[in-house]
Amino acid sequence: MSYSGGCSTCLETIFSVVLPPLGVFFRYGFCSSEFVVSSALTALFYVPGIVYSVWVVILKTPPEPPGIDGERPYYILA
Repeated sequence: MSYSGGCSTCLETIFSVVLPPLGVFFRYGFCSSEFVVSSALTALFYVPGIVYSVWVVILKTPPEPPGIDGERPYYILA
């Protein structure tokens, strides 16, 4: 998955609080284990679904690839 920026993460976080599976869907898609777990937790208990979804969207976000000039990753420079 690609990391698209701060605004996207902010919207995904808001959706994760309002409707937890929706925020996870925007990040990982429909056929992912994160979406299934988020849906199950939300169906059983709403608050654990929120906690899990926010954790997946914010804390499991892949970091930006390192670059020499701060803009382009190494594999593009080669």
